Amino acid sequence: MQSIFHFAFNVRDLEAARRFYGGVLGCREGRSTATWVDFDFFGHQISLHLGEPFATARTGHVGDKLVPMPHFGLILQLDDWQAMAKRLTDAGTDFVLEPQGRFEGQPGEQWTMFFLDPFGNPIEVKGFRSLATVYDAQ
Repeated sequence: MQSIFHFAFNVRDLEAARRFYGGVLGCREGRSTATWVDFDFFGHQISLHLGEPFATARTGHVGDKLVPMPHFGLILQLDDWQAMAKRLTDAGTDFVLEPQGRFEGQPGEQWTMFFLDPFGNPIEVKGFRSLATVYDAQ
C-alpha cells in the first residue's frame, strides 16, 4: 500500500504561512482558497487553515530535554538534514532545540532540531544516516 500523509492545522495569516512554508522551508504550494492553502511538505500534504493554532507545551521528555507537544515534522537522510539545518540557520530561525545529535552510537542514533512556525506550531526535523534505522529499538 502506498500512501501520502495529510495533516491540517490552523495558522493566523496565509501570506505569512506562504513566506515560511514556501520560502523558508521550500515547500511547493498546492491548491488554495481565501481560507486555506495546501503545501507539499516533503512528499506529504499539509493544509493550513485560517484559525487559532493548537495549544502546545514543553512536556515531551526525550532524553534530558523537554520538547513541545504536540508537534509534527519529518525525517530526512543525514545529508538532507544538514542542508535543512543550514537553510534554517541562514534564515535566522529561532530554534526551540538547536540542531544536534542524540543517542550517539545507539540504535536510533539521530540528529534533531525543533523550531516554531510563525504561529507557534512546533516542528521537528530528524536526520538519520539511513532511513532503514528509523524504527530500530533503543
